[in-house]
Amino acid sequence: MHRFRTSDVSQATLASVAPVFTVTKFDKEGNVTSFEKKKTDLYQELGLQARDLRFQHVMSITTRNNRIIMRMEYLKAVITPECLLILDYRNLNLEQWLFRELPSQLAGEGQLVTYPLPFEFRAIEALLQYWISTLQGKLSILQPLILETLEALVDPKHSSVDRSKLHILLQNGKSLSELETDIKIFKESMLEILDEEELLEELCLTKWSDPQVFEKSSAGIDHAEEMELLLENYYRLAEDLSNATRELRVLIDDSQSIIFINLDSHRNVMMRLNLQLTMGTFSLSLFGLMGVAFGMNLESSLEEDHRVFWLITGIMFMGSGLIWRRLLSFLGRQLEAPLPPVVASLPKKSLQADRRMEMKHSFRPDGLGSGKSVLTNR
Repeated sequence: MHRFRTSDVSQATLASVAPVFTVTKFDKEGNVTSFEKKKTDLYQELGLQARDLRFQHVMSITTRNNRIIMRMEYLKAVITPECLLILDYRNLNLEQWLFRELPSQLAGEGQLVTYPLPFEFRAIEALLQYWISTLQGKLSILQPLILETLEALVDPKHSSVDRSKLHILLQNGKSLSELETDIKIFKESMLEILDEEELLEELCLTKWSDPQVFEKSSAGIDHAEEMELLLENYYRLAEDLSNATRELRVLIDDSQSIIFINLDSHRNVMMRLNLQLTMGTFSLSLFGLMGVAFGMNLESSLEEDHRVFWLITGIMFMGSGLIWRRLLSFLGRQLEAPLPPVVASLPKKSLQADRRMEMKHSFRPDGLGSGKSVLTNR
């Protein structure tokens, strides 16, 4: 009895702490209602399974039991033929779109097509349009920041690279990589549906729930084709965003290569200056041996003449300078870029003369005779 009581108490506590969803419901006329409901009651009412209502950070569009489940990071929506359910929106910037823009889109205001489409088309288009506008907003924020940072880094007036700018570029590059991943996931989810005709058919909820709509679709408008056109439109928009991000990535890579080339050029200048100073030191030390020889404590007849000091000093400096100049000229010849091979080009007059000779030979009688024989053979 004690065991049964503890199990009943544990089940009661689990039921009391069951996750509660804040559900925002939109109907066909654009009316909005908000309520709270337990997760178990919600998926039983919708005919879904518990794993269908789990939050995932990867975008996906799935169908189950004539329901469409759309996941887009912090946004999760369940679309039925009669209403749209938004579950637990936790983004502050989402409230304006939910209560001001989304109801008018679901009611069909400002619709581009002349013929009416079912409710699920308007709901899918509204969610995809919101997600594409979100990605475009991220790109519009990143693009000027990246361009401004690259312009400051590649500026030829600055000989050194600002580390703070490099840090900002690294952060923007990470944000750009995240944006590229989001666009890639969006495109893959669109392609996964576009490649399967069965998935396109399953997205048309009203076609299977309402027999009149099914008869009209079989006779006139094909809802699967309309859904395919809708998804292809947003796939093309995502492709344009992907091309824009790819251009930014190429621009970052090119700017990095330019920065590396500038740093290499500055490094080469410093190495060349160091080599020149080493050559000067070598030439001075070479002719400095004369001073070392005369600095020894040995007597000779040269130290008695006062002119010998200035003579030896002049020879040392002149010899060091000459040797240094010769070494510098040798270094300059070695560092010069090799000239491209010279291609011998014939003058125009000789070419024209050769052509005239060929024309004369072609108009000889022998040539005409050979031409006639060829024609007769043909």
